[in-house]
Amino acid sequence: MAQTTKPAKRGRRTVARHGELTSPHPFSLIMKVVGVIVAVVLVSGAGIAAYALTDLTGSVAENAVALEGQAPVPPDIGAIEGGVNLLLVGTDECEPEYARYFGDRCTGADAEGQLNDVNMLVHISDEPRRVTVVSFPRDLMIPLPACTDDDGSQNGETSRSQINEAWAHGGLSCVNKTISELSGQSIPFAAKVSFGNVINITDAIGGVDVCIGNGGIRDIYTGIDWPAGERNIQGMEALQFLRTRHGLENGSDLARISNQQQYMSSLARRLVSEEVLSDPATLYRLATTAVDNITPSESLANPMTLVQIALAVKNVPFEEIVFVQYPVAEDPSDPNRVVPNHEAADALWAALAANQPIAVTNDPNSGGGVVTVEPDPGATPAPDATPTPGATPAPTETAVDLPDSIPGTSAADRTCSAGNVRANG
Repeated sequence: MAQTTKPAKRGRRTVARHGELTSPHPFSLIMKVVGVIVAVVLVSGAGIAAYALTDLTGSVAENAVALEGQAPVPPDIGAIEGGVNLLLVGTDECEPEYARYFGDRCTGADAEGQLNDVNMLVHISDEPRRVTVVSFPRDLMIPLPACTDDDGSQNGETSRSQINEAWAHGGLSCVNKTISELSGQSIPFAAKVSFGNVINITDAIGGVDVCIGNGGIRDIYTGIDWPAGERNIQGMEALQFLRTRHGLENGSDLARISNQQQYMSSLARRLVSEEVLSDPATLYRLATTAVDNITPSESLANPMTLVQIALAVKNVPFEEIVFVQYPVAEDPSDPNRVVPNHEAADALWAALAANQPIAVTNDPNSGGGVVTVEPDPGATPAPDATPTPGATPAPTETAVDLPDSIPGTSAADRTCSAGNVRANG
C-alpha cells in the first residue's frame, strides 16, 4: 500500500481505549529487540501441541535465572493484583560471528563485557486487559542497587551510573531490580536476549518490511545507505536498522527508540499473517529458534505461565497496546546523558495503577526518529473489523492524558523512519 508522510502537528493524541473490537494475537507487538524472542515463544506456545510446548520450555528452563529478592509467583497470573509486569532486556554481547559489526565496542578490554542497551517494561493490566510497553533510554543516569553476581560476589549500590551498566553489576536479576526500584513496580518476570540473535528470528520469518522516510538513511557506523521507501530487511540488515541512530534526523538514542517501534509493528503484521500463524510447522520452527536464544527468569520458564500470559493479551486490540518512552530531562552534568523526569513518570505509573486507559499527547513527528504516515487516499481501505460474536460491548472510559514529555505511539499507528538524507544532503 502506498503511503504519504504526514507533516508534524501538535496536539496529536494516541489513545489506549478499551473498545469492542479485537485483533488477532497482538502480543506479537510487544517487543523491540529482545521482545521479538519472547513474543515468538508466547504466540507459538499458544498454537502448537502440548508436548512440543513442554519440550521447548524445558530447554528454556535449563538457563533460567533466579530474580534476587523476588517472592514466589502465584500459579495463576490472575492472582497478581495490579496487573502483570514483564521485563525484556537486550544485551550487546560481542558474539564472534557478529563482533565486527559493533566496531569499537567489541575491541580491546571491554569486548568481554555486556551492556543492557534495551530495557523494556511490559505492563499487562487487570481486566479490562491493556498493554503498555515502557522503554528506558540507555543513556539514563540513575543509582544502581546492590546486586549479587552469578558467582555470588556482592556489588554495592552506586549513587550515579548509566542504566545500561546494570547487567555488569549483576546480570538479568540486577537489571530487573534496577528497573523495579526506579519505577516502583513489582516485576516477577524477566527475559534476556543478545542483539545478534535478532538476526535468527528475522530470517526465520522471511524478513520484516519497514518504511524509510525523508530522503533515506545513511549511517557509516552501522553501514546503512538506504534510499527512501519500503524495504524488506533480513539478517544483518535487521540488526543495522535496530541499532542506527546516526542515520536518523535527530541522531539521538531517544530517536532510535521511536524508530525501533516501527520495527515492532511491522514484525507484528508479519507474525499475524496467514503465512505464519496458519502454519503449525512455521510456528514450531520460530519457537525452536526462539528458545535457543532466550535467557528467562525462573518464573518465566514455566510453560503454563507462558500460556497464561499469551491468553491474557491475545484479544487486546492494537489501539490498546501503547509504546512509550520513560520520561527524561537533560542531565545538568552531561548534555549527552539524561536523568529521570519523576513528576511525569509518576503520572504514568498512577494511570497504570488505576487501570485507566492512557492517551499519548506528544507528537511523534517532533522527536526526529519517525514521521507518521497515512494510507494512499486512492488505496482500497481495509475491511472494518467486527465485534466478537456474543461479546458484551465494553463501557466507554475516559482516557488519561499523559504529560507531553512522554513520547509514544500505539501499535495501530503507522510510521516511517525519519531518515537523515534530507537534512544532510
